[in-house]
Amino acid sequence: MDHLIDHDRIAAAPRPRRSLAWTPARIGVYAFLILAALFFLLPLYVMLVTSVKPMEEIRLGTLFALPHNLTLEPWRQAWSSACTGLECDGIRGGFWNSVAIVVPSTVLSIAIGAVNGYALSFWRPRGAGVLFAVLMMGAFIPAQVMIYPLVRMLAAASLFSSLPGIIIIHTIFGMPVMTLLFRNYYAALPLELFKAARIDGGGFWRIFLQLMLPMSTPVIVVAAIMQVTGIWNDFLLGLVFAGSEHLPMTVQLNNIINTTTGERLYNVNMAATILTSIVPLALYFISGRWFVRGIASGAVKG
Repeated sequence: MDHLIDHDRIAAAPRPRRSLAWTPARIGVYAFLILAALFFLLPLYVMLVTSVKPMEEIRLGTLFALPHNLTLEPWRQAWSSACTGLECDGIRGGFWNSVAIVVPSTVLSIAIGAVNGYALSFWRPRGAGVLFAVLMMGAFIPAQVMIYPLVRMLAAASLFSSLPGIIIIHTIFGMPVMTLLFRNYYAALPLELFKAARIDGGGFWRIFLQLMLPMSTPVIVVAAIMQVTGIWNDFLLGLVFAGSEHLPMTVQLNNIINTTTGERLYNVNMAATILTSIVPLALYFISGRWFVRGIASGAVKG
């Protein structure tokens, strides 16, 4: 019947394409994005190509040129034989020191922050508002202000310049932000879930471990990424509190770059820099999607 409309044909018909006109606004956006990408990628490119060049090519001053004789010897030296002061064992010792610092510090700060956020969101003990305000003050006080008192306190407890001491320091500094993160996440959950668990006879720890914690995967991922990258990239606290036997990788990198015996080996310095930053870079590449998903699910609402 001619008077009837063929809906299937209309649905199958291709939609007209939107014209991608190169307006001044579109050109400006693309120009800004390209410049921003170059701003962040150009230093990484220079570090990579310099780290695989022999010193003979680096002396020619061809900073952006690709290597003619590619070599991984600078990476081997940076990892196992570069001098960090009086010792020439490379940066590998700092890597394992950083791992020993990051793992327990991240686990402890997230665990304490999760319990604090859960208690402040649902149980609301007496003085919860004052306690939360004090914790937030700790998040905004510069670390330099608290270094000397913390040095005296750890020295009195015989924990200064020790691995447990630097772990305690990172846990203390991470607790305010972690508390804020988990409190805002739990505050966005339906209160009826908590009330139903209370009616069923659930106590503080049972509700937290069996109900709240399994629902906290998005915020735990966000918190882990924040803590791992923040603690791994830390220099000041590691330099002051870790002691000479537990210096993290960032401090060892500074020692490699500032230790000069004869010619400065720029290729070794660049390789050591990339080795130091490879863990945060890998973390962002692997779990960046989880980080965005955690933010979108309410991990940082408030």
